[in-house]
Amino acid sequence: MSMRKLGLVGGMGPESTIPYYHDIVYGVQSRIGNDCFPELTIESVNVFKVLRLCEEKKYDELTEYLMKAIINLERSGVDFAALSANTPHIVFDALKCKSNIPLVSIIETTCAEALRLDLTKIGLLGTKVTMTGSFFKEPFERKNIEIITPESSEIIYVNDKISKELEHGIIKKETLCQFQKIIQYMKDEHDIQAIVLGCTELPLLLNDKESPVLCLDTMKIHVQALIDMIIS
Repeated sequence: MSMRKLGLVGGMGPESTIPYYHDIVYGVQSRIGNDCFPELTIESVNVFKVLRLCEEKKYDELTEYLMKAIINLERSGVDFAALSANTPHIVFDALKCKSNIPLVSIIETTCAEALRLDLTKIGLLGTKVTMTGSFFKEPFERKNIEIITPESSEIIYVNDKISKELEHGIIKKETLCQFQKIIQYMKDEHDIQAIVLGCTELPLLLNDKESPVLCLDTMKIHVQALIDMIIS
């Protein structure tokens, strides 16, 4: 069976790139057969540089940095590519315009899943850039899905725990408890139906079992879309 080759911009951070690779490879195998693994190429970048450029709003420099990775993927012969993180999607439209190969958005695929589930009001957790920016929310709002974010102090807390703990693979029970309280508050005060795990490291901490509401795991949703593209 002929399959399309995926290019993945990884390293944003390594802890999420690992399950991306594992779940894509074995996801394709489960759909196609035991003697089949897909070809793919990973171009790993520095998550801390990505986050710094986002925080400093140096979007042209971020676009240039990520385009170098996409160009390297193009040269490796991939048919399409994806970014293995939510935050750098702040420059996704610019990358899409410059890229010679199709790019698959983690935000658009998550929005499609929210529509499939008939959700109308959902919470959002992620980096400060993701929670305070408009780039993640706009696709949902265009589909009449309301996005709720935590209070300002909680946004700072969540961002801090992502960068100082989860990006390094550090999992703490007290962090989970505080995240659960934040989600519960959004449920009680805003009646959210689900919470978007808008950072690909958040599934290290949260899932449907640990969360007070349904989790929309952006990484899992993205992975399934990429598997569909590989075998389409």
